[in-house]
Amino acid sequence: MNILMSNDDGFHAEGIQTLARILREAGHRVTIIAPDRNRSAASSCLTLTEPLRVQKFDEFNYAVTSGTPADCVHLALNGLLENDFDLVISGINHGANLGDDIIYSGTVAAAIEGRHLPLPCLAVSLVGKKGADKHHGHLFGSNHFETASRVVLELLPKLKPEMITHREVLNINVPDLPYEALKGTMITRQGKRSQAAEIVKTEDPRGGTIYWLGANGTAVDEIEGTDFYAINQDCVSITPLQVDMTAHHSLTDLQKIL
Repeated sequence: MNILMSNDDGFHAEGIQTLARILREAGHRVTIIAPDRNRSAASSCLTLTEPLRVQKFDEFNYAVTSGTPADCVHLALNGLLENDFDLVISGINHGANLGDDIIYSGTVAAAIEGRHLPLPCLAVSLVGKKGADKHHGHLFGSNHFETASRVVLELLPKLKPEMITHREVLNINVPDLPYEALKGTMITRQGKRSQAAEIVKTEDPRGGTIYWLGANGTAVDEIEGTDFYAINQDCVSITPLQVDMTAHHSLTDLQKIL
């Protein structure tokens, strides 16, 4: 396949470089275009008020200075690159993208930018043993990126245009375990988190007030069928996500009331 890759941890992150290497070794044509630095939680932000600069390392590797994940894929698919890509793979993210995380996720946003391509695009994340509750979802410890890479490699031959509705993507979360320790794969829905912890207020060295965002909320909907549940069972979670955010079930009631 002709694959475009991006992420939100930055071009040099271990996750994206590991996955790209394994896909290339398997014979896929992989082009990376990623932020030049960590842009986690950038969501689908596009840079509209400043120009973007692209650093080209070679024909298959590009970094976008101060660019967001969505910027990177948008550039690649709208004139920067002349290749015809089959799909976008975003990741491997260094941490979870479960439940409410996808609202903020630059990893998911990069996959969504590829929604017009012929095959379902993938957002791939590696979840540590306590990854569902970690501050900003980042990993500490083993980091089995090759496990997540193997999951993706085995999924690629199964991808078909008709397997999901147009303008949907697949959000994949993989437990941070050796491949042999995985218990299987579950097709899941999003779970839910509690409200994030309070902000942390402190001072900079000059006496000015600064704020740090609090830790992610903990899982409050992790019942069977959710992405949280799959991870807790040491299973890969695959959740289809749609770009259409309309709450269709509320349309009729709102028409009656308003």
